[in-house]
Amino acid sequence: QVQLVESGGGLAQPGGSLRLSCAASGFTFSNYFMTWARQAPGQGLEWVSTINPGGISTSYTDSVKGRFTISRDNAKNTLYLQMNSLKPEDTAVYYCARGVAYLSASQRGQGTQVTVSS
Repeated sequence: QVQLVESGGGLAQPGGSLRLSCAASGFTFSNYFMTWARQAPGQGLEWVSTINPGGISTSYTDSVKGRFTISRDNAKNTLYLQMNSLKPEDTAVYYCARGVAYLSASQRGQGTQVTVSS
């Protein structure tokens, strides 16, 4: 079955950086679009970014454009999210998901907490 394990979250200061990783197993990673989504305290799930199977085409929600970079290593079955210039409003649990079905719990990982605070 689909297994996705996020890591790399933690506490960062405003303006700081974090790099999230998502280790995938149980499916042919290189065949799928992959997505990062987040859930801030008291809010619903929000789409953040998606990357195509080959890693060439990417898309981002407006609030993270120019600050976050999604990438993937198909040889390592791993998805990444490089987050720079972090803001307090980036505080959330970050999830990786297979395809674009981030709203489905069976298609996403358990999440990693990112807290941006001074």
